[in-house]
Amino acid sequence: MIKINLIFLFLIIQFISCSDKKFLHQNDINLELLNSFNDVFDAGKKLMALQKGLYELEPFNENQKILFIAVHGNSSRGYEWIYPLNVINVSTNLISFFRWNDGSCINSSVTVLDNVIKNKLKKYQNIKKVILFGHSYGGLLTVSFMDQWKSEIPLEIHTIAAPLRGLDRSIMNCSYTTPTNVPVNSYLYEWRTIHKLDGAFKHVEYDPQNVKIIGSKVKRLPSEYKGNNLGHNWSLSWVADYLIKKE
Repeated sequence: MIKINLIFLFLIIQFISCSDKKFLHQNDINLELLNSFNDVFDAGKKLMALQKGLYELEPFNENQKILFIAVHGNSSRGYEWIYPLNVINVSTNLISFFRWNDGSCINSSVTVLDNVIKNKLKKYQNIKKVILFGHSYGGLLTVSFMDQWKSEIPLEIHTIAAPLRGLDRSIMNCSYTTPTNVPVNSYLYEWRTIHKLDGAFKHVEYDPQNVKIIGSKVKRLPSEYKGNNLGHNWSLSWVADYLIKKE
């Protein structure tokens, strides 16, 4: 009897473990699942529980001409992406999420991102543009990726609340350098928060968002958004709303 109970307990533990792991597989993570959570923080946890890689958050269809890739920042909790991803989810966009090793230098992740995008473009022949949304430290990854873009397909990059000038870690421990110009067939839009309202930067003496990249278009975000101070994480939602209204 004891032996049978132990076997039963083992099977239960395995079932629970597999249930948790299912969220790590490509086909089991999507916007519909994320939107089913009552708590946006729980949805964010599931998003950040993904293994490293590029995940499509919705089924592909032939109307989707743009591969849209969200690139999170350092120590992201994921919840800040739930609303913006839904807003950006128009019929022409294939919404994807790039889960990367944000605790290390960006170099290896730039290579990974390059490879997975090439694979997607081979798989989906009707994609006519790639858009990267890089938030915070993810913005450094996206502008570094820009320099090695060789495809004929246009690349559009949006860096949001991104320390493109570099912080101590990115300058001293990594080989990151701020790009000097926007390459041909690429487009760069910098969305900068107000330095002293951004919880990630306000204790830094200088504003790490302030850089000069020839060909880049820069917009400083306002101080408020929906009755709240527009800080580091709210910046994603503001930019998503702004871009959709502009269309």
